[in-house]
Amino acid sequence: MDKVVQVSVSVNGKQVTKLVEPRQSLADFIRYELELTGTHVGCEHGVCGACTIRLDGRIVRACLTLAIQTDGCSVETIEGLTESGEIADLQEAFVTRNSAQCGFCTPGMLLTAAELLADNPSASRDEIREHISGNYCRCTGYQAVVDAIETAGQQRLGGGS
Repeated sequence: MDKVVQVSVSVNGKQVTKLVEPRQSLADFIRYELELTGTHVGCEHGVCGACTIRLDGRIVRACLTLAIQTDGCSVETIEGLTESGEIADLQEAFVTRNSAQCGFCTPGMLLTAAELLADNPSASRDEIREHISGNYCRCTGYQAVVDAIETAGQQRLGGGS
């Protein structure tokens, strides 16, 4: 094992202190050290969005972030957002609109959608498409994903489905 560094980070509201190799990605740290497997690893180049997490309130690609960069930070994963209920409406809309076919892209897509709707619940379909453009989905063709995000936004604004 290479030199290890101690990292202390809040993950889904719980303080975690671990020894990590300086080169370990945040995605691998989350998956293998913390056993939170909702953060997926796809391309490992930051372009597919499968590893999307929230770091200090903003979404980032965990495959491009080193675990040591998160020392003193707050990390939220799909598990944390699910547990808190923050994205329950989005998850329901994804199920209702059949937007989660194989499910591989879904955690990253949900985190990206949550960021958009927190900033702009009345986002247009074009704005939704633009915001999720960094998240690849090989199953749905995106139409159902856009439908689900639009539905959740309308519900947040009190407009029903």
